Amino acid sequence: MSLADFSDITTDKPEKSLLRPKKSTGGRNNQGRLTVRHKGGGHKKAYRVIDFKRDKHDVPGVITTVEYDPNRNCRISLVQYADGEKRYILSPLGVKVGDKVMSGPAAEIKNGNALPLRAIPLGTMVHNVELTLGKGGQLGRSAGAQIQLLAKEGKYATLRLPSGEMRMVHMECMATVGQLGNPDAKNLRLGKAGRKRWMGIKPANRGVVMNAVDHPHGGGEGKSPIGGKPQTPWGKPAMGYKTRRGKSYTSDRFIVKRRTK
Repeated sequence: MSLADFSDITTDKPEKSLLRPKKSTGGRNNQGRLTVRHKGGGHKKAYRVIDFKRDKHDVPGVITTVEYDPNRNCRISLVQYADGEKRYILSPLGVKVGDKVMSGPAAEIKNGNALPLRAIPLGTMVHNVELTLGKGGQLGRSAGAQIQLLAKEGKYATLRLPSGEMRMVHMECMATVGQLGNPDAKNLRLGKAGRKRWMGIKPANRGVVMNAVDHPHGGGEGKSPIGGKPQTPWGKPAMGYKTRRGKSYTSDRFIVKRRTK
């Protein structure tokens, strides 16, 4: 087992005005039916309201705390703005208590500041990038994430995502300068099954070890091959079968180079 290093965290009490209740679903929908398997239990959490939009332009703010967030693997920082408002932002690498942050086209190019892509120099590493104007950051939100701004042409900027995918994003979309903190999150080893249960994830049984009545892979004497193609418990193909409905609008046309060949 390995544990996270919490040395960067400055307080264990979250800002009460930015907490919201978060009910555990146990994988059930509004009819009480199990729609997502292997969910349930886990530690109780409260949701922290994060400012993904960074739309408080030209108002300076100061980082007052760096906190743990049970809902994500990166840290969050509490920003107190000059007008008294408090907001949580995703905590960039190297940002500490007392640092000043700002958002808007006139903001300085430094870690934690949010600007439109058109105002950010080429080659800069960014995170929390918007895909749709005004919707809030959707790209680069996990611990250690960094996206490189490669080119600007016409109305669009080309970004290289952590997966290796290259995609075009509108130049007016907001992005935050710097790499996200807690890059060691990917090296964590849970060490025991119980720790997965604390996260609200239950064990998943393989279809091969079930009876034929319970799964298409089940039945047979001893260790039996699947026989035929891999299937879900309900008989749908489990590999390569498209299940998504087509959309009238898709952002796939903005992908320059896919992460897979």
